[in-house]
Amino acid sequence: MAEEVLGSIAIFRPYLAKIAASLAILPLLISCATRQTDHADRQAHVSDTQMAVTPALVPFPAHLAVQSGQFAVSDGTPLLFDKVDADSARIAAIFADLVQRTPGLTLVPKPEGARAIVIRRLADPNATGKEGYRLEVTPAGVTISASQTAGLFYGTITLWQLLTQAPGTAHSVTIPALQIDDAPRFAWRGLMLDSVRHFQSVDFIRTLIDAMAREKLNVLQWHLTDDQGWRLEIKKYPRLTQVGAWRVPAGEAAEHDIDPATRKPLLYGGYYTQAQVRELVAYAAARNITIVPEIEMPGHAMAAIVAYPRLGTAAEPPTSVSSDWGVFPYLYNVNDETFGFLEDVLSETMALFPGTYIHVGGDEAIKDQWKASPVIQAKMRALGIASEDALQSWFIQRVEKFLNAHGRRLIGWDEILQGGIAPNATITSWRGIDGAVAAAKAGHDAVLSPAPTLYFDNRQAEGRDEPSGRGTIVTLGDVYDFDPAPTVLTADERRHIIGVQANFWTEHIREQDNVSYAVFPRAAALAELGWSPAAAHDRTRFLARMPTELGRYAALGLAHSTHITPDPAPLSARIRDSHELKPCGNAGLLSVEGPAPLHGKRPVFLHSPADPCWIYEKADLTGISQIQAAAGSLPYNRPISSSAQKVVLRLPATPNGELEVHLDSCEGVKIAVLPMPRPAPDVALATVRGSLAPQTGVHDLCLVFTRARPDPYWALHTVELVPGR
Repeated sequence: MAEEVLGSIAIFRPYLAKIAASLAILPLLISCATRQTDHADRQAHVSDTQMAVTPALVPFPAHLAVQSGQFAVSDGTPLLFDKVDADSARIAAIFADLVQRTPGLTLVPKPEGARAIVIRRLADPNATGKEGYRLEVTPAGVTISASQTAGLFYGTITLWQLLTQAPGTAHSVTIPALQIDDAPRFAWRGLMLDSVRHFQSVDFIRTLIDAMAREKLNVLQWHLTDDQGWRLEIKKYPRLTQVGAWRVPAGEAAEHDIDPATRKPLLYGGYYTQAQVRELVAYAAARNITIVPEIEMPGHAMAAIVAYPRLGTAAEPPTSVSSDWGVFPYLYNVNDETFGFLEDVLSETMALFPGTYIHVGGDEAIKDQWKASPVIQAKMRALGIASEDALQSWFIQRVEKFLNAHGRRLIGWDEILQGGIAPNATITSWRGIDGAVAAAKAGHDAVLSPAPTLYFDNRQAEGRDEPSGRGTIVTLGDVYDFDPAPTVLTADERRHIIGVQANFWTEHIREQDNVSYAVFPRAAALAELGWSPAAAHDRTRFLARMPTELGRYAALGLAHSTHITPDPAPLSARIRDSHELKPCGNAGLLSVEGPAPLHGKRPVFLHSPADPCWIYEKADLTGISQIQAAAGSLPYNRPISSSAQKVVLRLPATPNGELEVHLDSCEGVKIAVLPMPRPAPDVALATVRGSLAPQTGVHDLCLVFTRARPDPYWALHTVELVPGR
């Protein structure tokens, strides 16, 4: 046995050296004593005789045992599949392409010939469960066996990970003899992509699907409609995309970006044709990913109402799609005509997306317009409905009956619990886990998707070079530490927790590469939550496997963060970026791009739009005579009517406001006042410089802008303390 262990250590020496240098640990082999195909907790044990030989597999399998010997996969190694099984042939082709890209091996897929790597479907359709597989490596070859297509696919993903334990390309890779018996803990392992607030290309979504599949994630919830846009082509209602898919971006720069053909500001947006959707759905299905479309109702309906005003209830319906973020009060009407529209939309949607679930949103439905509408109130009295929350429940239940009649299931955000949950609905619990707990106790399935931990638009690290996002920091370790098995539920109730999902909203993430950067590697932690046995959960061992996973991302050209553990950036002595300053408050903290320049890289500002105020901590002011600041003019693009009471206004003395510098606290004495210039439309930063009242010693500085109104406002980018000459 000692010789076997030493041989395996030699095989994975590059991996072990890399981990030893970064974490100085020896990961242990986790081996499950029992394996189940549902999401119940599993037992695990550590094999004392197989230490330090665990390959870097993500997510970690349910059962792995290293055995005697090894096998070399080389250029020209045969890859055999059943010639009468089209799925096996397709999986073999996908696997061969992946292995060609990294580690650069050329395999030969064929239906018969010398045995080397074999993809084999088991006769018993229940033998390994829906997504389970067995991977066996012996000195004679490799066999991947599964009873269903998903398992065959995931077996090839694990084999690819075994072939990519070391960086770089090779003409031959040796892997140890081993046996893996594997199946997921949860059935739903999802990621939600918001394509409304910012639009992504079909090529990008295809790349995202590939990356998800390599992490064994199997659900892509696609957010296609909202207040800021309608992204799905509906042939019966062409104005949804002709009008509802386009808007003028926020900010003065966009307002001055004139289309020469129309003499009006250029519009931003886009939509996905039905042909593109069919192609993406098929592409995802070939990689065991189901795309679940989200068609928002009854709220988040502004874009649809702009296209077809009769669908709304406001006395004065909106006439253009807004570029503001936040929650709007526009709700669908509840008359038969509106339900006819929704059923038409859902019918075309179901024809494109063959999966079981249709997501209907149901969140953040402000009921003010329903309350103010005599027609809506009369409808409520006629139906015997006592509250607007109960009316929303009635609305959702009517939609559910339509979906159920067409063989589909309704899923919605946890607000659909308000007023009474629809009989067969599933919940996506985003406001913590309480919605999932309530649903499970009531006998309904639920997906855990709580903010902020599983909101991947939250930043994952500090630093001036980090891309934009929400201000909260959610690290890779934070995601991994989330417990997807609420202890307040009984074992039977816990069976209604069908999985986990991370959500990615794009209000503050414009660039596609920044989407990928924010998702990965946190998606790897999500994958392990959803797949690996609970008893195998160990943050140290997971982090030890991550450098190898990051190497795979890099080899495939996938934009990603390299932050495995928190690594605070050292503060500059005199020049600090807004990310190196302390916000005066954390309410509504954002790290966002400015609106300029229209073309090229934009600066990113960490701040609270409601209170643009920062603390420069522990500034040594001895010998400092001036202060210089660079700031950007940003649009306050959120509904002011619902948040104006939260906005802090400090009245200015000059037309464009001033940057005030206070000593020790924001109530301290002003030691500098720097008047701001008039913002230029397509200029990213304005620089101001002024004298600082002489001080000695170390002090905190409060840097705050004055303004007469919320929109626009100045946001600090960098500040420099300038010594006297």
